[in-house]
Amino acid sequence: MNAQVVFATVTGNNEKIADIICRKLKKLGVNVKEIEMFQADADEFQHADIGVICSYTDEGYLPDEGADFCDDLERLDLSGLVFGVAGSGDPVYREHYNSVVDDLSEMLNHAHATQGSDNVKIKLTPNHQDAETLNQFASQLVKVANKIKQN
Repeated sequence: MNAQVVFATVTGNNEKIADIICRKLKKLGVNVKEIEMFQADADEFQHADIGVICSYTDEGYLPDEGADFCDDLERLDLSGLVFGVAGSGDPVYREHYNSVVDDLSEMLNHAHATQGSDNVKIKLTPNHQDAETLNQFASQLVKVANKIKQN
């Protein structure tokens, strides 16, 4: 099983989130490729069993460095991909707090991917409890991907 984990970060928090998810996926026997969003090719999701995006919200919008990646996602048919979305944000932004997590999830659903786990929204730097949540998130993605492969 293969996974593509894409992250966008300014503070390093989403890279930490991606790292936690990647470690768990690897422990579960998944081959993982982790890459920053500005370097990522959305087409790679078509060759993965699991796709994960970890992003921040930039004043209510997708980060600029993810514009090309997200534009490309919108034109793909990702049937067969199991996805999950997580992100770190600061609640000081109130209505925009981690809103891109939901936007990315909606985008992947429109591309016919299967949501394998609930979205995860983390306040700032992931703590021990957040790491547990992210481990469960990764485990759920693998569980759903295995179920799809068996059918």
